[in-house]
Amino acid sequence: MSAISPEAVLPRQRVTKNPLAPLATLAVRRFQLSTRTPRELVVPLLTPIMFALVIAPALKQALHTGSGYEAFVATGTVGLLIPLNTMFAGLGVIVDRESGAQRELLAAPIPRALLVLGNLAVASAITALQIAVLIAVGIARGIHFDASGTGIVWFVAGATLFTVGMYGAAETLASRVPKAEEYIARVPAIAIVPWFLAGSLFPISALPGFLSWFAKFLPLTHGLALVRYGLLGDSTGLHNIWKLHDTTAMASLSLLVVAVFAAALTMISIRVFSRSAVR
Repeated sequence: MSAISPEAVLPRQRVTKNPLAPLATLAVRRFQLSTRTPRELVVPLLTPIMFALVIAPALKQALHTGSGYEAFVATGTVGLLIPLNTMFAGLGVIVDRESGAQRELLAAPIPRALLVLGNLAVASAITALQIAVLIAVGIARGIHFDASGTGIVWFVAGATLFTVGMYGAAETLASRVPKAEEYIARVPAIAIVPWFLAGSLFPISALPGFLSWFAKFLPLTHGLALVRYGLLGDSTGLHNIWKLHDTTAMASLSLLVVAVFAAALTMISIRVFSRSAVR
């Protein structure tokens, strides 16, 4: 009588792999690198606090405007926080490539897209914290936000998608630029110049003809219009872009623009990162 193999009696257990486990591990690693000391977490919060407590009230006083303009500037600050924070997150990618463990991670048996998505998750979380601090300090300062439940959905969707798109731009630039110095030199053109043209401190209708037309093609213009529509109930920014009577339709169109921007830049960033990793 032949011996029965144990493998024939006991069925093999299938090992179920969680596809999100590597992503969570990469995100935790990036978060630990980004917030190694309390200072690295607290210092970025100074920017929204300064805008809410100093710059917005100062502009209100200098221009002799009402409290509405103070809220206008406070919400416009969102359009500066997101690009700056995501661009500096991209700088961390260069540091990790030059002196970190990125080479070891590239040799690990995980999709390279997860490295980009893990960095994106941390950049989005830190940016959300900054925006939350800005709103909280603004409310404490006396700035009035007129946000309904639906408005909050528009605000969160617009801000989140714009953050995703801007981090895609940061990751793409970090993969193409070899040195941190070159990267930093390009940050103002990408993160700051569009902020002045996108209706942050004044409506785009106040710009000269060509610039007013050009501003309508900036994703930031659509993102800020959604932020103000969601937090303030102000559809002026949407109307300046689309010139329609249906506010929901205008908000949907702007959200579509920001969604396309986010999807396109995320795919481009993954593709560029994957190509640069084999060089």
